[in-house]
Amino acid sequence: MKKWLSLFLMSLVAIVLVACTASEDAGSSDSSEKKQSEGVESDSNTDGEKVLYLNNDNEPTSFDPSIGFDSVSWDPLNNLMEGLVRLDANLEPKEAMAETIDISNDGLTYTFTLRDAKWTNGDPVTAGDFVYGWLHMLNPETASYSAFLATSYIEGAQAYNDGSGDAADVAIKAIDEKTFEVKLINPFDGFLSMITLPTFFPVNEKVATVTPTWFANADTFVGNGPFKITVWNHEEKMTFEKNDTYWDKDTVQLDRIEWAMVNDSNTSYQMYQTGELDITAIPSTLADTLLNDPEAIIYDTAGTQFYRFNLTKEPFTNQKVRQAFSYAINAQEIVDYVVKTGNKVANGFVSYGFKGPDGKDFRETQGSLISFDAEKAKQLLAEGMAEEGWDTLPAVELSYNTSDELKSVAETIQSQLKQVLGVDVTVQNSEWAVFREDQVALKLQFSRSTFGHDYADPINALENFTSDNDAMNRTGWKNATYDELIKKARAEVDAQTRWNYLLDAEKILIEEAPLVPLYYYNGSALQKPNVKNIVRPVVGSIELKYATKE
Repeated sequence: MKKWLSLFLMSLVAIVLVACTASEDAGSSDSSEKKQSEGVESDSNTDGEKVLYLNNDNEPTSFDPSIGFDSVSWDPLNNLMEGLVRLDANLEPKEAMAETIDISNDGLTYTFTLRDAKWTNGDPVTAGDFVYGWLHMLNPETASYSAFLATSYIEGAQAYNDGSGDAADVAIKAIDEKTFEVKLINPFDGFLSMITLPTFFPVNEKVATVTPTWFANADTFVGNGPFKITVWNHEEKMTFEKNDTYWDKDTVQLDRIEWAMVNDSNTSYQMYQTGELDITAIPSTLADTLLNDPEAIIYDTAGTQFYRFNLTKEPFTNQKVRQAFSYAINAQEIVDYVVKTGNKVANGFVSYGFKGPDGKDFRETQGSLISFDAEKAKQLLAEGMAEEGWDTLPAVELSYNTSDELKSVAETIQSQLKQVLGVDVTVQNSEWAVFREDQVALKLQFSRSTFGHDYADPINALENFTSDNDAMNRTGWKNATYDELIKKARAEVDAQTRWNYLLDAEKILIEEAPLVPLYYYNGSALQKPNVKNIVRPVVGSIELKYATKE
């Protein structure tokens, strides 16, 4: 197997699977406020039930595992369903639906033998359900945001997903009802970590065939995880109850989870104070005080807050103009006076936490690729405008998805660009679902984004900007050299050579400036002292299987 990834698996407690993935979050300036806005106890617990009160921020985009590629979908879905492997309490991928796992000597073929497990409707979970779910994700008609995770590694997946091949040529198959086989293009030691992601969950083929929208409502949803959904009042709340058909039900301590959907961190904090929530994001306006609160928790996450430029719209068709905007934004000021949760300024796109073959962090080896420089910004803007023959810069509109904290960040950037470059920027916002759709369709000119790692490797961040990844690129930027570096990194066996490809790719990404990074994520929240054993992976979705309330 590849030596470079065995280093990651050995340090999986520090760096584990998912974000948001690529992870687009749903309305917070910090991944902690998207992934860990959970909740807590109320007076309704008088019957002795252990009920956890959480906040999901927003309505899930979708509980179709192939579609809901964001934390407001994956965090709850991770607790309703389960794949072949699952992160355990120590953040290591362990057998879940798979009872045993066999890996061929060449590292290319994985054979999973399923345990006796059931869906919430009583049907057995079969190897065919995994084939059905994974092919649904790869089907080009599904338009899955997360299909690229499979196309990079599974034999035949890319051709089927781009329409040049057939489903029958994808190297996944059910040998029998209890045996599922996958063949990879190249050895990939991170494969088991990657397939803990919800996009690799099975789908009950029988149910999905009869009810194609099985995932859209509580009364039609069929899961196989620690909890089952019993109430889903859209845009308002969800109720999860312990799943008595789950194979490992004795490990599950909570009787019920009540999810609110409140995307204002100040309101969420007020609900925490009144006992309506057990956990809340910390509003940036109160961070100076609350981060020192005895109930505050701070935890590691892997991801980057950034803004995308749309290279199909002026003035961002010009590279020097994009660079000028990048150097004019003072991210340290945003971190210190707006976000105020102790984040590190992003001096590249890949976040901290990924160790290379020499044991050094990717970020340490790469060094700083971008920083605030007002004079350089002014010079680049003048040069870019001269190249285009512009006496006046075309109008610029900055867009963000609705959130009190994102609004503050956007208005700070607006002010900085005016102060440094003399540019008047208008600001507009929209709700998450509309915002994301417009961003993917390249309708937005200069827009807020976030990336949370889906699995523990820098390539997971960098592959978002290849020319063929329209769903995640969302900039219109294409660079053949960059594409080739990512392609080589996917296939390279030598650890240091592969690492060098990724370092070179990031340099191109920042130099050509289809984006400007702002800061790296950490996580912070307030949590009631009687809430225990919530697992928050550095990379991954929140795990409530082990959670309890005392």
